[in-house]
Amino acid sequence: MDDHPEPSTVRVFVALAPPDDAKDELARALRPAYAGYPRLRWNRIEDWHITLAFLGELPVTTVPLLRSTLAGAAASHPALRLALHGGGHFDGRLLWSGIAGDLEGLHRLADDVRELIRSHGIGFRDRPLHPHLTLARARRDDPDGVPECAAALAGFTGRSWRTERLHLVGSNIGRGPGPIHYRDIESWPLADS
Repeated sequence: MDDHPEPSTVRVFVALAPPDDAKDELARALRPAYAGYPRLRWNRIEDWHITLAFLGELPVTTVPLLRSTLAGAAASHPALRLALHGGGHFDGRLLWSGIAGDLEGLHRLADDVRELIRSHGIGFRDRPLHPHLTLARARRDDPDGVPECAAALAGFTGRSWRTERLHLVGSNIGRGPGPIHYRDIESWPLADS
């Protein structure tokens, strides 16, 4: 008897991931914030991503359809030149780094990904795209630190980097206690620019 049956649903999103050296550069800039605000729930660096489409909880049977759809989307879009830039917050509780570079291309890619997913009958809450990298969240009972960290990041300008792959990512949110973790379900190379 299996005590841990395979789940029938998976929580997924489509994203781009900065390269490790760009993430390391931002992590170095965040060192004072890590030390000054240890009660913030800091995202793991390996989980940093730029969400293009948050699909939410879907039946696992949807994943094969997403694979073929996203492979085609990646192959039809050129790699983008992006950079991590500045910082901000949403509602004083979520700290983020902004994205600079080919934002027009980023929006085109996100729009096409979302349209292709909808064209296959996969429904999701279509929120406006505000390209960012989520860094930390404040605890409900301890909201201090996020605006201060955002202000400290305002002048940050990271090096430019080229996107390489489109990622379908799964998360463990809602699957029990503990920190949020993400895992690549699959990724596809973007077309050469």
